Amino acid sequence: MQLHQLQPTIKSKNKKRVGRGGKRGTYSGRGTKGQKSRAGRRIKPGYLETIKRLPKLRGFRNKPLKERPAIINIADLEKKIKNNIINREELIRAGLIRKSDKRVKILSPGEIKRPLQIEGIAVSESARKKIEEKGGKIK
Repeated sequence: MQLHQLQPTIKSKNKKRVGRGGKRGTYSGRGTKGQKSRAGRRIKPGYLETIKRLPKLRGFRNKPLKERPAIINIADLEKKIKNNIINREELIRAGLIRKSDKRVKILSPGEIKRPLQIEGIAVSESARKKIEEKGGKIK
């Protein structure tokens, strides 16, 4: 037996062609009026559900995003930087910030054991106290 010799066991049924006059009468089995009774009807998928799922955003949408500073804790400085002078280049070398980080800020979590000299980096008030208690300077 070859592919061209195969035949289906069930006979194929012809699709009912509706709406072409004949014995069915005026509406030809389609009912009256509405989208389903028209010729060439197209039912769109239900968009309402997807629209309902979208978040309802209110207010002015073009607010500029604030650039948040890259945050470094004092404990990280103690662990990763051996040098006492800390600036952007030193932080990049230690892998604490990326070159693309425009703003950097040092926060107070952790303890320090040596005097640090910080140049050109923002420091929180509590971190400033800890650094100055150990004899460090902030420029």
